[in-house]
Amino acid sequence: MQGTLYLCATPIGNLEDITLRALRILKEVDLIAAEDTRNSIKLLNHFQIKTPLTSYHEYNKIEKAYVLVEKLKQGQDIALITDAGTPGISDPGEELVRICQEAGITITSLPGACACITALTCSGLPTRRFAFEAFLPRDKKERAFVLSALAQETRTIVLYEAPHHLRKTLSELYGTLGERSLSLCRELTKKYETIFPTSLSGAIAYYQENEPKGEYVLVIEGKRKEELQKEQQESWYTLTLQEHMAHYESQGISRKEAMKCVAKDRGMPKREVYALLLEKP
Repeated sequence: MQGTLYLCATPIGNLEDITLRALRILKEVDLIAAEDTRNSIKLLNHFQIKTPLTSYHEYNKIEKAYVLVEKLKQGQDIALITDAGTPGISDPGEELVRICQEAGITITSLPGACACITALTCSGLPTRRFAFEAFLPRDKKERAFVLSALAQETRTIVLYEAPHHLRKTLSELYGTLGERSLSLCRELTKKYETIFPTSLSGAIAYYQENEPKGEYVLVIEGKRKEELQKEQQESWYTLTLQEHMAHYESQGISRKEAMKCVAKDRGMPKREVYALLLEKP
């Protein structure tokens, strides 16, 4: 029989945040695949787990995945752990999961700590809808594309950032998104955990005077719907009324319904649209 791949969430700081089930599975499996074995051995030693350890990281994620799949096919059970948090979230684990899915390997995820959710829930910003971007791309063109898309995002935005990149990232976010409410979450679950509710401009000013320290999760207010609606309304004014009408009529919409749509888009009374169209047939 084939083995099972267990995705085991590990603490993002406080070691007490590991689950009893994760501890049991880490002891029972045949092998643990870890993103950084030097980091993971500290966790395993703390809980007296003696299971063999192997490395699985960004630089061997494809070739090593096939090695692990072969072991799974031979009946070995393998636990995948990341440096901190849930495997597969902003780490090479997603590639292993994909390759295991293609090979028909059974996969199960053991829920637990995740920095994204931890920060979101204590940010004070809306949590029902959110967009998780993890780390912004380092490539300039790709980064600019992602930032441009985020500028129109109405959901709460969650980003990860390292301390040495924080100032630059805050400036780029402010330049692209404009002023937004922001909750800076630092060193989550650790001794110096800090939840700093502020704004993008406020954070920039603060870190001009203070050195960023620790790992950060940025929880950023999405674009307000009223602002988005205003921009969309203003964009319609680049068209003449006739062009605006033609936009809807070309879709097979009746003239009467098209007038209603145009009036709604422009924030005008329908009778005013009708009167203007009569003036300029």
